Amino acid sequence: MLHITRRGDYAIRGMVYLAGQPADKVTLLGDMAAAVEASPAILAKIFQHLSKVGLVSSYRGTGGGFVLGRPAEAITLLEIVEAVEGPIILNRCLIAKGTCGRDSFCPVHPVWGRVQEKMRSMLGEYTLKDLAGK
Repeated sequence: MLHITRRGDYAIRGMVYLAGQPADKVTLLGDMAAAVEASPAILAKIFQHLSKVGLVSSYRGTGGGFVLGRPAEAITLLEIVEAVEGPIILNRCLIAKGTCGRDSFCPVHPVWGRVQEKMRSMLGEYTLKDLAGK
């Protein structure tokens, strides 16, 4: 079954929340956790990772917290999902050509490829700016 994990869901909720804040406002982790109904401890781990990949910037100490690493219109839902969940791969045969010995003649292989590309494309169409405005 394909699904977004709790980590992915919290990452998306937190990023959308940050996108709704003034661009120069450093948001406290506790405030964000309360607003998105997530555990502060789990959200801290997720946002440490998002900081490492450049989607957010973190500030330590008193008044520390998080801001978006880039403008909201420059961060897509696809980037967030793949940063937390890893690459979207619908079926193992799509990992790389030759991973599955049937990929050259399997009638379903091109269907999986199209579905995967459409999913990635659709997630790439939505930016944080789009989502924070809803």
